[in-house]
Amino acid sequence: MLCRHCGTEIADKAIVCFRCGAGTMDPVRQPAPIRSQRRSPFFAFAVVALLLIMALYLGQASRTAANPDTLQTVAGVLTGAAILLLVIRTLRRR
Repeated sequence: MLCRHCGTEIADKAIVCFRCGAGTMDPVRQPAPIRSQRRSPFFAFAVVALLLIMALYLGQASRTAANPDTLQTVAGVLTGAAILLLVIRTLRRR
């Protein structure tokens, strides 16, 4: 049998060519297709920015509110959600 890559005479049962290292047969399994991303990579950052803007607004609104504790709590939760989203996004990229 002749190597398809370099033309060297090789044994009929050879798996690879001894001269160039090319495989003598086509692969049995095909590689899995790569999934395309559905969302833009900036989507998570836009959500984080929106959460932080809302947290800043509520933090400022709590200064003049009759019950500032509730607004400060909500602002803290929004800030925590933004940080958690950034951490998850960073860990998924690794």
